[in-house]
Amino acid sequence: MKTIIEKIWDSHVVEHLEGFPDILAIDLQLVHEVTSPQAFQVLKERNLSVFAPHRTLATVDHNVPTIREGLTIQNPISRHQIETLRENCRMFGVPLLDMGSGYQGIVHVIGPELGFTHPGMTIVCGDSHTSTHGAFGALAFGIGTSEVARVLATGCILQERPKTMRVSFKGDLPIGVTAKDIILALIRKIGVNGGTGHVIEYTGAPVRALSMDERMTICNMSIECGARAGLIVPDETTFAYIKGKIGAPKGEKWEKAISYWKKLTTDNGATYDKEIELSLSTMAPMVTWGINPEQTIAINELVPNSISFPREMRDLAQKAIDYVKLNPGNPIEGVPIDYVFIGSCTNARLSDLREAAKVMKGRKVAPGVKVFIVPGSESIHRIAIEEGLAAIFIEAGAEYRSPGCSMCLAMNEDRVPPGKRCASTSNRNFIGRQGPESITHLMSPIMAAAVAVTGKITDVRKFL
Repeated sequence: MKTIIEKIWDSHVVEHLEGFPDILAIDLQLVHEVTSPQAFQVLKERNLSVFAPHRTLATVDHNVPTIREGLTIQNPISRHQIETLRENCRMFGVPLLDMGSGYQGIVHVIGPELGFTHPGMTIVCGDSHTSTHGAFGALAFGIGTSEVARVLATGCILQERPKTMRVSFKGDLPIGVTAKDIILALIRKIGVNGGTGHVIEYTGAPVRALSMDERMTICNMSIECGARAGLIVPDETTFAYIKGKIGAPKGEKWEKAISYWKKLTTDNGATYDKEIELSLSTMAPMVTWGINPEQTIAINELVPNSISFPREMRDLAQKAIDYVKLNPGNPIEGVPIDYVFIGSCTNARLSDLREAAKVMKGRKVAPGVKVFIVPGSESIHRIAIEEGLAAIFIEAGAEYRSPGCSMCLAMNEDRVPPGKRCASTSNRNFIGRQGPESITHLMSPIMAAAVAVTGKITDVRKFL
């Protein structure tokens, strides 16, 4: 009896030697401009070629400007990184989805969007949130720059076999509670190290009811509880999402693929190294109060006091309270916000923008609040304009920008100024993540939209 995790792993082991990491075959390698220059340089120095250019896909996302004047990149560092990727892709024959192609976007948005992410695949990228692709029943994980070079050159990687973990969700999802709230609640429950060394399989009726976009949000943040990756067994929702996309199998290959994908299940009686259960029926919208995703509370809870934590966690809790400048015992609801960011590989898909637009339609951005709406891809950017979503955001007083990682990690011009507080749909609230001395509160797109029009952390259920 095997889990889907074990089935995918075993089917990709090229060689297993006791006492050594497995040599694992990789089906798809995603590349962006930040973690690839050194890897390509290794290939040049050793006179190596890319082993399988057709199983490699590149885009630009971390450094791209979200306010664009044509395709010009003003920042010299960003321009150098992007031009370097362009040259490397030309030199090694790697397909590049560049700005203006109509397909450029955040690497973990465009892979699924274009149908290149398939069930049963092994997928790697020099980016921790590669776990996003696990929503399709793929084994997807981030790797380091030296590993990027090895996969480029060989199509394989050395990896220790991971432990397995099952997270079972129970109960119906209450109004106002989204996939983002589910994963934040899980991280709160098991901690930022709760999944260390494991690949998580998410199960339960609530998971089956989620759209692919929502499943991607959950798998995206698997890394935030320390897991190597997270995945969901593929089903009819998965197959319908992939069908007809550019990278999807066609004709007889589609029927053959479906036949294989349907076999990607966990056997009855299969065991896991760790099991967690989480009830959703009484859950409220979640928001982070501290400096990591574990430091999360429900919107109707109070900012905790450091002495309420176990002794070994008190110093970090106090550090977080001091940094975010909140008063223990006070409600998190009502805390004033300066910036709102709706975007990132966690929540910049079309459905995220649609839900945010429902909250913001007919309302105005609160005075003094700066709101960035950043789609995850050029395709989403275009469709949101066609559907009138962009007009809703602009009419409300938000800035509707071009696709990129944007304010998620401040590796571009989009930053939260020192001391300012941001409601963000991204995945990390580390110190300085959105800019030096910035303060980040993670939440769902509808929660962030409610913040945008009230100017303070607000329970979005009042708008629903």
